[in-house]
Amino acid sequence: MQKNSAVLVYGAYGHTGRFIVAEALRRGLRPILSGRREAALTAMAQNLPGTEIRVADVAVTTDLDAAVAGTAAVINAAGPFLDTAEPLAAAAARAGAHYLDVSAEQGSVQALFETFGSNRTPMSTAVVPAMSFYGGLADLLVTAAAREWEEIDSVTVAIGLDRWWPTPGTRITGRRNTATRLKVSESMLVPVSPQPSRHQWAFPAPIGEQTVREQPFSEMITMNRHLRARRIDNLLSETALADISDSETGAPQAVDDFGRSAQNFTVDVRLDRAGHRRELRASGRDIYQVTAPLVVEAAIRLIDGRFTGTGALAPGGAFDAADFLTALSANWLTISSPDEESAASGLAGQVPAESIR
Repeated sequence: MQKNSAVLVYGAYGHTGRFIVAEALRRGLRPILSGRREAALTAMAQNLPGTEIRVADVAVTTDLDAAVAGTAAVINAAGPFLDTAEPLAAAAARAGAHYLDVSAEQGSVQALFETFGSNRTPMSTAVVPAMSFYGGLADLLVTAAAREWEEIDSVTVAIGLDRWWPTPGTRITGRRNTATRLKVSESMLVPVSPQPSRHQWAFPAPIGEQTVREQPFSEMITMNRHLRARRIDNLLSETALADISDSETGAPQAVDDFGRSAQNFTVDVRLDRAGHRRELRASGRDIYQVTAPLVVEAAIRLIDGRFTGTGALAPGGAFDAADFLTALSANWLTISSPDEESAASGLAGQVPAESIR
């Protein structure tokens, strides 16, 4: 019996949503375009013959139930996720569909874990938030590096961007998401200091050495969900923070056939335990575009059963992290390891340096 390949992409006409629809089509899924704006959905569908549209407002339960009916999975690309995640995840659960989103918002991810991560809410499907550049990528890297380590003294996630051209959606979400950011200290989520720590970090070319600042994203919440780490730090290039803080910084512009911008990124993860260190690195282009293969790969694995657990799951808890990253590295990521112990795991060695498109 053929698997149901229908995937609802909510917020399909947004910048990231368009990347997700394109990647879903490339991977053989049947994306259904959805969102509040009928005119935008219709215009998008005109360039995708045979593509179905379903107009839905997250504030209207009957709209959402009609939109998700008959789908295998729902991918939510419409922020602010503080407003959209719970209604869409609930609709997916009622329909027996898996739910994923691309949230970098700690608050929305926490809310989904609280609502769908309890045994009091029995489910046969999965809810996987933050399956994106911010969130899923770091979670998978840390999980792959940890391997058999059941306890970790400290985790550092350092994100290097040479630029950040924010989308309008990113700016809207930033204005909506005003909660105090959280980090992990003594194995608990605690507020970040009003004076975030600053460090120097040597990223590989073309990013190079940068000043990075404490800036936790949704991976802090997902990693704390399934990893036993005493401390987790999340650092981001001050260059990128300056770009996004500047109202004059423009939106991303496509420079290649995939629609990617010229932005380069590197995500370094460093794990320490009892005097031993493991490191893993992922590099690529365009944080918005790379979110599409991340979330589509996750959707495919949910649909074909390559995941563990039900209800709310962290990316690294739901999937075989090393296998997932190896699959992505065929086209979109370059995975490497600065240290011999991590390289010995085989993950970095499976990924050719020329794999990035």
